[in-house]
Amino acid sequence: MRKDDPRYVAYLSLLQEELVPAMGCTEPIAVAYAAASARDLLGCTPESAVIRCSGSIIKNVKSVVVPNTGGLKGLEAAVAAGIVAGNASKKLEVIADITPEQYPAIRGYLAAADLKVEFLDTDRVFEIFITVSGGGHTADVRITDTHTHVTLLRRDGLAILESTSACAGHDISPERTLLNVADIYDFAKSLDVEDVREVLSRQVAYNMAIAEEGLANPHGANIGKTLLRFHGGDEAPVEIRARAMAAAGSDARMHGCSLPVIINSGSGNQGITVSVPVVVYARNIGAPEEQMYRALALANLIAIQQKTYIGTLSAFCGAVCAGIGTGAGIAFLLGEDVKTVAHTVANALAILPGMVCDGAKASCAAKISQAVEAGIFGYQMYKNGQQFYAGDGLTVKGVDANVEEVGRLGREGMRETNREIIEMMLGYITPASRA
Repeated sequence: MRKDDPRYVAYLSLLQEELVPAMGCTEPIAVAYAAASARDLLGCTPESAVIRCSGSIIKNVKSVVVPNTGGLKGLEAAVAAGIVAGNASKKLEVIADITPEQYPAIRGYLAAADLKVEFLDTDRVFEIFITVSGGGHTADVRITDTHTHVTLLRRDGLAILESTSACAGHDISPERTLLNVADIYDFAKSLDVEDVREVLSRQVAYNMAIAEEGLANPHGANIGKTLLRFHGGDEAPVEIRARAMAAAGSDARMHGCSLPVIINSGSGNQGITVSVPVVVYARNIGAPEEQMYRALALANLIAIQQKTYIGTLSAFCGAVCAGIGTGAGIAFLLGEDVKTVAHTVANALAILPGMVCDGAKASCAAKISQAVEAGIFGYQMYKNGQQFYAGDGLTVKGVDANVEEVGRLGREGMRETNREIIEMMLGYITPASRA
């Protein structure tokens, strides 16, 4: 693939767009970003705030520790952190610079301010709407569809920014329509590594650092440590070490670790899942750095392709997409051809398409371990002469058709599942259940 090929340009753009740093679980961080933006627009510290969110946002923020808050959880904690000490200019690193000396101020604000959380009756899966008041003024900020996509800034009823470009439907950008497994493979083979060295070297450094932190210290349910303990420790097979390292990164992240990660498809857990196992395998075989970067480029784009059809948030666990991407990346790293990579993806898609997302929390690390296992096993199946065929459940002919079919399941088929999960977890009544 030539560098002036529209596919090359699009794929490179997607890697640069998607692989950005974030500190903390991205849904509470998006809430903190909205809160910090609203405070700046208001021009003073708000005396009160009403935070309205779509059910999937509420679900994903409920149980995860907000980093740099001294262990606080939930929407109110994210709002308070953003208002008291957030730097909106840093977007997904909005609360990265908070120090322990500021924790009392965040707790004090939580106790003193009038903060309300409300379910937002919206057709959008991803929407955050915050209204703050103070000093005789009000300010509104709305974020829709993605974590930093601000579509409304309003002060005292006067709109400063109001965008109608986002929609509640499922639009796919032109560059994403170019994603397919064969072309992604071609891109990875012909890639000028210097074009991705900065973004991928940062992914390796950040995501391996939080994985190592997850193994070094107690975090969450300690899934990574548990895997190693029962499978040989440092002498465990490489596939176990790959699963353990990825899980350990999530252990730390879900427990509020303040180390940043490089995300994929808006998710730090997905960014960890799609990269750490590839690095573990590369180091295990002594792969040249260039080959590792090519494998990472492929793994990230395979995950992005899947999430393109599922959407930003769903009842479909995004770790599955990332685990499949990492299985494909490992196959590429080991020198396999495009047919093997395609069958790795197709096999893995048949293994875990029903794993549900019930919010961000400690058990995400265990799901990551299973997703990585599925990705690797999809490869091992094909190397053993085995595959799933069209007609086996959801499996259809052609890997890209499989990606689209499973995407449809996550986007459309699991909408009612998502509503049920939200109601079971939170007791919120969703629009469909009122109808």
